[in-house]
Amino acid sequence: MTQDIFIGGGGADYAVPQYLNLAYANRHGLIAGATGTGKTVTLQILAESFSARGVPVFLSDVKGDLSGLAHSGSADHKLHDAFTSRAEKIGFADYAYSAFPVTFWDLYGEQGHPVRTTVSEMGPLLLSRLLDLSEAQEGILNIAFRVADEDGLPLLDLKDLQALLVWIGENAGDLALRYGNVSAASVGTIQRRLLVLENQGAAELFGEPALALEDMMRCDADGRGMINILASDKLMGAPKLYATFLLWLLSELFEELPEVGNPDKPKLVFFFDEAHLLFEDAPKALVDKVEQVARLIRSKGVGVFFVTQNPGDVPDDVLGQLGNRVQHALRAFTANDQRELRKAADTYRPNPAFDTAEAIRDVGTGEAVTSMLERKGNPGIVERTLIRPPSSQLGPIDAAARAALMEASPMSGKYDTRLDRESAFEILRARAEKAAAEAAEAEAGAAAEQPSGDADTPSLREFNKARRYAGKGVTRSTSREEDKSWSREIGGAVGSVFIKELKGTTGRRIVRGILGGLFKGR
Repeated sequence: MTQDIFIGGGGADYAVPQYLNLAYANRHGLIAGATGTGKTVTLQILAESFSARGVPVFLSDVKGDLSGLAHSGSADHKLHDAFTSRAEKIGFADYAYSAFPVTFWDLYGEQGHPVRTTVSEMGPLLLSRLLDLSEAQEGILNIAFRVADEDGLPLLDLKDLQALLVWIGENAGDLALRYGNVSAASVGTIQRRLLVLENQGAAELFGEPALALEDMMRCDADGRGMINILASDKLMGAPKLYATFLLWLLSELFEELPEVGNPDKPKLVFFFDEAHLLFEDAPKALVDKVEQVARLIRSKGVGVFFVTQNPGDVPDDVLGQLGNRVQHALRAFTANDQRELRKAADTYRPNPAFDTAEAIRDVGTGEAVTSMLERKGNPGIVERTLIRPPSSQLGPIDAAARAALMEASPMSGKYDTRLDRESAFEILRARAEKAAAEAAEAEAGAAAEQPSGDADTPSLREFNKARRYAGKGVTRSTSREEDKSWSREIGGAVGSVFIKELKGTTGRRIVRGILGGLFKGR
């Protein structure tokens, strides 16, 4: 089997066959086009082809259609005749039905194996994006991560971060001397945003066991690359959570994988579907970092394909990194649509045989305007291409088949049971309880040293108790010790001790990468 991936074309009407050179697949790509023009099928045939050549794939299934990759296509399918006719027309002599190795993943653990990361691993930059924080609020979140990193407080799940924020709010004055002003209002806003995040189901994302990247970069016994499918139909109800998770996964690949230069084929191909969600309302600083990751991650052997409706959804600096392009039809109903169409056409190397803008507007379903990197990495001349048919099942598999594949997967049982080891929540609570016990012991010792007095003179302790108002209608204790919750104990009792500890911990500072995730080293 040739290492080049056959995209389509060929035959009398499509004179030039289009191939994706596997050695240039880590130069990234774009799959664009209006709804219903064939983007999903293009993604499916690319995933099949990479898998067949031993390249693992990660993709998100936003409509539930791509689970069919796990089952072979069939002659009983209603489009069988159309598929075989198209294969013959474009000269696809090797066309045959086949299933491919698939692992299903799901943030909610319903349609796939649970996939998690820790709060510490995600880092403050991506979490701030997820929470839609202001610059001042992001600054406080950075303080929280700095305190956790320097004092060895593992932030594994959301309750760890919530507990640390309680402590920071109660010790804002002491922290201001070291890190700058800490606003109680901003701390409260972050806490409310975390509550909203919990209501969206994000609590399932944060925790342990965290995803090990090597589990997504496997091949089966026949040497075919594993196709990792993230169930995203439910996840799309929280679009920022969806985009932030995929961006975190991309940053983890960038930080963890070693440099490989220019490999003969990618180590992994990553499809970022609904890519507009990544850049929508994103601050320029984040977009700049995404562009930096896209530019550098190819040296790690990772190819990234952005899938979106319009090339204009992708910032120019990122779009310029995408060398392999499949452009399905764009509709041009308004003046703005016309401008976007012309802008998209201008990004291709022109073909004197036709007008690129007209071709992008006129291609039918299953057709596309394509340009693939040629030898030496130069963009190929744009061509009209009839996309090859898929070998796997078109459309989803049923729930029973999915469950059977999950049960037989090597990942079965590895991530299913959530772990809850000691982390920031437990550590801070234990410190608060210890400090409160020591304070009570000291108070008892001080009381014992006071003179007992004669029978007619009450002790100092009794005198203090007598001063408390105890009128009718008071239904709660006015004692601060009795009224405290554990969260306020975290803030008050252990505060000064903790501040002193921080002053000697800078040598243990954790290193973070471009997008703020933990840099684990290699």
